[in-house]
Amino acid sequence: MNELRAVAALARAGFEDYVVYERDGAWTFAGGALATITLDATHVRVRGIVESETEWSGSPGAALRRALESLPVPGWRAYGFVHFGFSKLLSGLRLRGAAAPAGDLVRLIVPRTEVRLGADGVSVSGEEQARVREILREPFTGTEPRPRPIDVRADGAGYRDRVALAVKEIRQGQYQKVILSRTVRIPYEADLVATYELGRAANTPARSFLLRLGGAEAAGFSPEVVVTVTPEGEVTTQPLAGTRAFGRGSEQDAAARAELESNPKEIFEHAVSVRTAQEELRRVCTPESVRVGDFMGIKERGSVQHLASLVNGRLAEGRTAWDALEALFPAVTASGIPKLESLDAIARLDEARGLYSGAVLTASDDGSLDAALVLRAVYQEDGAAWLRAGAGIVADSTPEREFEETCEKLTSVAPYVVPA
Repeated sequence: MNELRAVAALARAGFEDYVVYERDGAWTFAGGALATITLDATHVRVRGIVESETEWSGSPGAALRRALESLPVPGWRAYGFVHFGFSKLLSGLRLRGAAAPAGDLVRLIVPRTEVRLGADGVSVSGEEQARVREILREPFTGTEPRPRPIDVRADGAGYRDRVALAVKEIRQGQYQKVILSRTVRIPYEADLVATYELGRAANTPARSFLLRLGGAEAAGFSPEVVVTVTPEGEVTTQPLAGTRAFGRGSEQDAAARAELESNPKEIFEHAVSVRTAQEELRRVCTPESVRVGDFMGIKERGSVQHLASLVNGRLAEGRTAWDALEALFPAVTASGIPKLESLDAIARLDEARGLYSGAVLTASDDGSLDAALVLRAVYQEDGAAWLRAGAGIVADSTPEREFEETCEKLTSVAPYVVPA
């Protein structure tokens, strides 16, 4: 059984909560909750192996770190999600007069069972090891799932109107860039495990994920890493900004790439995103360590290709991975520039985002953290399923082109959604 089918089989095995996380060609399945850590606008709560409820103030990342470090679990690893609304808790990004966001903005589990699959083989730790190994030994006997088409061009007029308003505000000097998104409803209950299998086989993500946590489900093929922090304190982020279609044949793809690499609007959009990422890293890294690598390279992500750059640094003394996450969250490529003003525009012009453009992450007690930007995903909760995609709006944007960009991005996921 290959890794993709193996993690899909584990996801179907009846664990109440689970996270599948793929990084660099290796998959991890985290099943069941030894401990669940949640954070809302006022409290961080721990349930499971220990029980606690603590009012927090100051840094939400520090509150999460303290809660995890309080667990009587040596060598813990945590997996879960951070909603886009987490940004409203961060110092410097709190909108004046805005109500505190409701509900849990972070949900993490320290799993009962952890399975790692990759080039080095399979390792199983925690509980139910015999059951897991039996699942992994079972031959694949299912049929190939059959997706059902989704119209990604729905609600075009409303989105174009919002883009036009954003362009007007940008030209008035209110902000430089904002990402506006639109939602496409799925008219049936989705089988997210089958959708993940099909979609991952057709995509080339930076990270991929499949999860069910607290009643929320998502499967995605993230094009971009919000932040990676190593145990040694090396920090990396990879802003992707500037987009054209991909997968339409070699000649069309080459022409689209050439146009992407020479288009002033796309180059400006990318350059200001990289500059912002550098500024954000300097807040938590030693300033002289911050550098840019592979500037404006091309990354092919499913049905689209992007301009991409790497921005690196080393954590300053006394700083942690959670500080790096706070500094870079939300991703500049999913919010805008400046961030505070773009968040105000998103609050006015976009629907509430939830998990969309937040992060799915894994963190460890060795100080490491890896957070994938939640884009190119399918979401399901309370009987409703949907897709969502956005585009970066700048002064030279046109409503028609930005709408087409959302269609191109949705095409990374829409053809692979499988009915339950």
